[in-house]
Amino acid sequence: MSKETLLARIESREARIGVVGVGYVGLPLVVEFGKEGYRVTGFDVSAEKVALLNEGQSYILDVPTEDLQALLNKGLLDATTDFSALSEMDAIIICVPTPLRKTRDPDMSFVIAAADQVALHSTADTVVVLESTTYPGTTDELIVPRLLKNGFKVGEDVFVCFSPERVDPGNQRYGIRNTPKVIGGATPDCLEIGTALYSKAIDTVVPVSSTTAAEMVKLLENTFRAVNIGLVNEMAIMCDKLGLNVWEVISAASSKPFGFMTFYPGPGLGGHCIPIDPLYLSWKLKALNYTARFIDLASEINSNMPVYVVTRVMEAMNDLIRKPINGSRILVIGAAYKPDIDDLRESPALDVIRLLQERGAEVSYHDPYVDTLRHEGIQLDSVPLTNEALSAADSVVIVTHHTATDWQLVADCSDLVVDCRNALKHIEEPKAKIVLL
Repeated sequence: MSKETLLARIESREARIGVVGVGYVGLPLVVEFGKEGYRVTGFDVSAEKVALLNEGQSYILDVPTEDLQALLNKGLLDATTDFSALSEMDAIIICVPTPLRKTRDPDMSFVIAAADQVALHSTADTVVVLESTTYPGTTDELIVPRLLKNGFKVGEDVFVCFSPERVDPGNQRYGIRNTPKVIGGATPDCLEIGTALYSKAIDTVVPVSSTTAAEMVKLLENTFRAVNIGLVNEMAIMCDKLGLNVWEVISAASSKPFGFMTFYPGPGLGGHCIPIDPLYLSWKLKALNYTARFIDLASEINSNMPVYVVTRVMEAMNDLIRKPINGSRILVIGAAYKPDIDDLRESPALDVIRLLQERGAEVSYHDPYVDTLRHEGIQLDSVPLTNEALSAADSVVIVTHHTATDWQLVADCSDLVVDCRNALKHIEEPKAKIVLL
């Protein structure tokens, strides 16, 4: 098959698409390509996810079950744990996790395992795209060499690209289709084919000169956010020491129509991207004898925010209700890392709860999206947000500001609230004593 034939298969929707890893990134991609008339196969090591997909059942809030059912009924969706079926694919998109190890260096085991399966089973005349966020050079160092071992010539027999995922769970405005997609190819022909593929399911495709440039794009995006969040988190600490309301300062600063972009402080960073991705870049630069000082400092500030929150709780309880944290009842509102989703990845609530427990507090939590917490010794079930639960708590800590939460009830029925999100800003004459981050 020539490049032209592969392009023709993509254009005619005859191309089979395989997505390796059908989680928060992979599953929305499956749906968008399926909606465009492509037959898409999801590959995953989780038999549970595969079984649910083959039944047309969604396990991700952003992907409606109705969409999966429609694709299933049209014969455009299937899933498998059998990676030998990769040999039937014309396009393979890798969307596996890239976590950090406890030592804060990249855990590339999922990418390597996926790349090994692709190299083992893929055939010539296939386009392979890595979407997993990682350090600059990963595609050239880990994906290309494995395909070369098969005797393939990149840009002739197999086409390799990197296209960073830009999934924002819970975002009602921007999804897969209307979020511009950056893509870099190992060769110009690789880029041409990758661009042709994504342009069928995504409104705007943004080509760059190489896979490494595309990898760096994602790291710049999330480093920008991590550094600015670190700045505003430190601003919150400084405002506290100066006796100022950081939320008032931010609101006034945001009135400037140029030269300022609004960021807000919080109890720490959550999600897979912002707390982790910049550290991939920092790790890579250490190998080049360079210290990424902004990244390291921002990571230090953001990582210590849960400690700062717990310190604020301890001080507020001591100063306002004259109770020690040891033996007190603390109700944490919100467990997910951001509002209106059920995603617990890197959620600062987990650290806040753990630190409170370590200091002897009797901790409960409420989250309408997260029924249970089972994480590194934490074993809790969400409690209903009632007058009784709020009144029984010595202190309430707002970690995640879900829009469905009855904030008036929180303000009226609590004795003390440590509000890390300024969630009670519109409440007039609250009964509770309120302490802001």
